[in-house]
Amino acid sequence: MTMWHGMPGIQDALDHGIRPSLSSDVDATMAQDPFSIMRTTLTLQRALVFQRERKGEKNLPPLLTARDVLEFATIEGARCANLDKKTGSLTPGKQADVLMLRTDTLSKWPVNTTPGTVVNVMNPSHVDTVIIDGKIKKWRGRMAGVDTQHVLRLAQESRDGVMQRSGFKRDFME
Repeated sequence: MTMWHGMPGIQDALDHGIRPSLSSDVDATMAQDPFSIMRTTLTLQRALVFQRERKGEKNLPPLLTARDVLEFATIEGARCANLDKKTGSLTPGKQADVLMLRTDTLSKWPVNTTPGTVVNVMNPSHVDTVIIDGKIKKWRGRMAGVDTQHVLRLAQESRDGVMQRSGFKRDFME
C-alpha cells in the first residue's frame, strides 16, 4: 500500500474461500514485524467493510477477528508453504517455533483475550523467548549467541558506505 502496488487482496481471498497468509517483502518502507502486519490486516479489512456499510451495501462479509489474523500469521503460512502437516501450530508430533510473549507490563495487563492482545497491542519488544527447532534463539528479551553491538556496528558501516558511494546526503530529520 505504501508503494501503491495496490490494495492487498485480503477480502478477495476470503470471498473465494481462501484464508490468506501474511508476510512482507519491503523492509525499507515499513516495519517487518508480524505484529504490525497482523494489526494492519485486521484494521484494513474492517475499515473497508465499514466503508461499504456506510455506503448502504447489504450482505457484507464478516469482520475478521484477532484470532483469524493470528491464524493467518501462523498455520495459514504453513499451509501456503505446504508445511502444515509438520509445522504451523503447537500440536504433538509437529516441529514448532515457539514465541513466548510478555504480558506483565502496564500496557498489556490485564489480558482480556490472548489473540486480541497479541494482534491489537503487542510489538516485537514483547517477545521474551524464542525457541526454533528446539534451540533457544532469544532468552529474557535478548538474542542468544549474537553480538548485537557488532551487528549494529556492521549495519551502520554498511549504510554509511552505501550513502557515501551513492553521493546521497543523509538528513535524519526529513
